[in-house]
Amino acid sequence: MHLQVNQANIGYNKTLISNATANLNLGEVCLLIGNNGVGKTTLIKSILHQIPLLQGEIYLHGKNIKHLSVKEIAENIAVVFSKAVIPQNYTVEDLISLGKYIHYPFYFELNKEDRNEVSSIIEELDLLQYKDTLLKNLSDGNLQKAFIGRAFTQNSPVIILDEPTTHLDEKNKVMILKILRKLALEHQKLILFSSHDWRLAKEFADKIWYIKDNQLYTGIVEDVLLQHDELTSPTLFQMNENFVPPNIVAPYVYKEMLYSLLQKNFPIDLSLLTFEFKDYWIISHFKDNYQCESFEEIVTLLNTIY
Repeated sequence: MHLQVNQANIGYNKTLISNATANLNLGEVCLLIGNNGVGKTTLIKSILHQIPLLQGEIYLHGKNIKHLSVKEIAENIAVVFSKAVIPQNYTVEDLISLGKYIHYPFYFELNKEDRNEVSSIIEELDLLQYKDTLLKNLSDGNLQKAFIGRAFTQNSPVIILDEPTTHLDEKNKVMILKILRKLALEHQKLILFSSHDWRLAKEFADKIWYIKDNQLYTGIVEDVLLQHDELTSPTLFQMNENFVPPNIVAPYVYKEMLYSLLQKNFPIDLSLLTFEFKDYWIISHFKDNYQCESFEEIVTLLNTIY
């Protein structure tokens, strides 16, 4: 195991995560999830030894993290926090080049191989047109991609990202996650990234670390998802306590969209209804059947029924 957390109590003055035990190998992508304030960032900082453990141990490649120097940790772990200090008067190329800093003395000049690598990463992150743009003039999304680029050029075996997709639109979010997975599989990197969106795990992660009720639940994505109803049931998004869903027979994405529509607009008991999708919606209510081509038609229909 390349990264091991052994019976660790994690927190500041009080324990946020109790008796945590987990491990990850090179080549694996792990999604760290949990509600705000449960300790995701605190766990990341504990792995980096920026916060001492209250109990237990963390090992990196068989070495106790508390016995490693700051330089040794940096050589082994590249990290991107959701809130980072923006270097003044640095361009995108300058920032991404900084990933090479740990491999050189304080004053250094990139060699040809390094410059080619930086250029390749800039192009892969779709930042070529912003190569010479000052960081302070970038959008939040492109700034986030630049910081991720710096982590890539560091060439550390472990990359940890604290909510890396927060400021990204869907296109760039998918692009970053595909690159992370490619790095893990083709270059044997260990990728640990946090997010609020557990559904990312199904597409991009091998494992999940899930923080809930002061516990860290870990394992293969599909195992962890099925062990926690709130990670698979659309009731996670339910806002109306009086809403009782109907029976819905439809492909997953249509089912989820219909559920979202109904719980927002009809906070009532809909259990006597059945919705079935067959290129259009068939709605059954007692002995009556209705046909709707769109969600807008469904809303109109239900307003006449209820």
